[in-house]
Amino acid sequence: MPASPSTARAINDRLALRLLQQDGPLTATQLKSQTGLSRPTVSDLVDRLQGAGLIRVVGESGSDRRGPNARLYGIVADRAHLAALDVRMDSVAVAVTDLLGVTLAEATLPIAGDTGTRPAVERAAALLERTARTAGTAPLHSVGIGAPGLIDPVTGELRNTARLPAWHRDLVGELQQRLSATVLVENETNLAAIAEHRVGAAQDRDTFVLLWLGNGVGAAVMLDGKLRRGASGGAGEIGFLPMPGTSGVPSADNCEGGFHSLAGSAAVRELASGHGIDAGRSSGDDTQEPAAVSVVRAALRADGRGAAAFLGELADRLALGAAAVVSVLDPGCLVLAGEVGRAGGDELASLVEERLARMSPLRTEVRAGVLGGGAVLRGALFAAQDAAQDALFAPGVPSTTA
Repeated sequence: MPASPSTARAINDRLALRLLQQDGPLTATQLKSQTGLSRPTVSDLVDRLQGAGLIRVVGESGSDRRGPNARLYGIVADRAHLAALDVRMDSVAVAVTDLLGVTLAEATLPIAGDTGTRPAVERAAALLERTARTAGTAPLHSVGIGAPGLIDPVTGELRNTARLPAWHRDLVGELQQRLSATVLVENETNLAAIAEHRVGAAQDRDTFVLLWLGNGVGAAVMLDGKLRRGASGGAGEIGFLPMPGTSGVPSADNCEGGFHSLAGSAAVRELASGHGIDAGRSSGDDTQEPAAVSVVRAALRADGRGAAAFLGELADRLALGAAAVVSVLDPGCLVLAGEVGRAGGDELASLVEERLARMSPLRTEVRAGVLGGGAVLRGALFAAQDAAQDALFAPGVPSTTA
C-alpha cells in the first residue's frame, strides 16, 4: 500500500535532515542528488523545513557564490539541547550538547560507595542541572543514560538487582520527575556498542560482538545493525558465564566464579602482580588511571618474559570467554572495548584473535575499541540525539536507527 502524501513528505523530510546531519551543510542540488528526489520535491521540503525552524541558510557554495542554487542549508543546532550521563558504580559523568552533538559543557562527579541513596541521587541530578546551566542551554529536550545492569525490554526501566547501588534505579525516576525532557536509560555496554558502530572500531560492520573490559565485563550483540537485548534485557551478561579455572560457579545475584572472575579489573591486576607487573601511574596526566589499564600499558611497554607471559595469559582468558559467544553467534568480528580493551590496543587484539583461531573453526577478526571508557557517554548521547530527532524531524514516522 503506497504511503499517503503526508507520510511521504515526512519520510522525505527525515531523509533530508539525516543527510544534513551526517554530510551537511548541503545545497538543494546536493540534496536532490543524494536523495534521488525531484527538484520541485526538494524545493518544497527545503521551504517546509525552513518554516519549521529546523534548517537555515548557513553560507554559499560554488565559484560564483550567488543565487538560490549556491545556498548551503544546515540544521539549526540550537533547536534542541541534549544531555548524556554515564552512571558508574562510583561516579557520574555528564555531557550537554546541541542537536548535532557538539559538546557545550561536561563534568564528572565521584560518588563514594558509602553515600546514602537519597544524597547520591541528589548529587547526580544536581550535577546534570549545573552542567546544563554552565552550557547556557534552554530546557533539555532529551537525556540518555548509560548504566550497568538489566533494562526491562517492555518498560525500558532499569531493573532492580542486588549487585547495583540503589541510587542508580532511583536516579532515573528522579530525572523523569524533575525534567520536562524525554529520559531514556540503556545498558552501558549496549551504548558502547552503538558508539563503536557509529564512530569507532566497528563502523564497517553491521554484525559484531563487543566485549567490554573495565571494572567489570560485559558483552553487546549487534546483528544486522540492530542491538539484540534478549527476552529479559540480559543478552551479553557474559560476566555470569561459568568458566573453568575459577573457584566456583556464579549465582543469580553474584557473578563470582564466572567470566568476571577471570577478566574483571581485579582479576587483571592480580594476574599482573603474579607476573611482576606493577600498576604504576598514568603516563598521560597527573590523574590516577584504573590499575588494570596501567598494568596492561606497563606490560606493553616492557620487554621481559613476565610481561609477555602476562599478556599471553590475559589473551587466553579473554579468548576463552569470547569463544563461547563466537561459537553460538558466529559474528565474524569481536571488538575489545572499554578502558582495558583500548589500552591493550592492536597487540592484545592480535593475541586474542590468534587464540580464537586455534579454538574455533569460525573465522573471527578481533579489533581494539577506539573510544575506551568514553564510549558509554558517546552512546548515551546518540540515544538522546536519536530521540530528539525522531520527535523533531518527522513525528509519527518510524525511525530507521538502531
